[in-house]
Amino acid sequence: MLTALLKTMRPRQWTKNIFIFAALVFDKQLLNVDSFLRTLAGFGLFCLISSSVYIFNDLADVEADRQHPEKKNRPIASGKLSVSAARIAGVVLVIVAIGLAFFLTRGFETVLALYFLINMAYSKWLKHVPILDVLVIAAGFVLRVHAGVTLIQVERFSPWLYVVMTLLALFLGFGKRRAELALLATGAGSHRKVLDGYTLPLLDQYIMIVSGTTIVAYSLYTFSAPNVPENHSMMLTIPFMVYAIFRYLYLIEVKHAGGAPEEILLSDRPFQIAMFLWGTLVLVIFYLS
Repeated sequence: MLTALLKTMRPRQWTKNIFIFAALVFDKQLLNVDSFLRTLAGFGLFCLISSSVYIFNDLADVEADRQHPEKKNRPIASGKLSVSAARIAGVVLVIVAIGLAFFLTRGFETVLALYFLINMAYSKWLKHVPILDVLVIAAGFVLRVHAGVTLIQVERFSPWLYVVMTLLALFLGFGKRRAELALLATGAGSHRKVLDGYTLPLLDQYIMIVSGTTIVAYSLYTFSAPNVPENHSMMLTIPFMVYAIFRYLYLIEVKHAGGAPEEILLSDRPFQIAMFLWGTLVLVIFYLS
C-alpha cells in the first residue's frame, strides 16, 4: 500500500516545484546558505502539498480514470490503494505541509494554503471549464515562483519572470490538452469533460500565440530586467529557450507526446541538454560575470 501511495503522490511531478528556486537564482542568492536552506525546505513542503492535491484529484476522478486507456492503471482507479487510505493520507499531507510552513514565513504558508484551495476548486469545478482550466494550471506555476519570493529577502527580483512563467505555463497547459485530445480522439469528452470545449485547430492557435509571446517576453526580460548584467549577456540564453520551446512543439505534434510535460523533462535527451546548457549559462552569467 505504501508503494501505491507513493505512486499516487507522483514524485516524478515534483520536478514542477523546482520553480520555487527561481527567486533564489535570479536574485543572485544561490550562494547564500540561509536563503538556500529556506528555499530547499520550502521545496520539500511544496512537494507535500502538491502530492495532497494529486491524491484528492485522483479521488475526484476515480470513475473517469477507470475508463481512460492509461489512467486506469493509477493506484486508486485500479484498486491498489483504497479510497479511505488515500483520503486520510491527503488530509495528513495538507496538515503537515501548512503546519510546518508556519515556521518558515507567514507569506509562504499563505501561498501553500492558496495553492491547495485553488486546486481543490479546480478538481471540483474549474477543470471542466475550457480555457479557465489551463489558466488555473498556469496560476499554480506562478504561485510556485511567488512561494520562492516569500521565503527570502528579495532585493531585485524582476516581475518579468512572473510574466514569462505565466506564458510558459499556458504553453505547457495547452500542449497537454492537445496531447490528451489527440490520444483520446472522438471519445475525449467521455474521459475528460473539458476536452469537448477544445478542438485540435483551436489548441494549435492557442499554442502558436502563447509560444510566440513567451519567446518575446523572455527576450525582453534578458535585456530589460533590473538585475541582469548591463552587457546584455543574458541574451545569449535566448537560443536555448527557443530550442526548448520548439522541441516541445515537435514532441507534441510529431511524436504525439506532451500529455505529461514532466515526463519530457525526465526522458527526452535533446530537451534535457537544452535545459542544462540554458541553466549553466544562466549561472555563469549571473554568478561569474
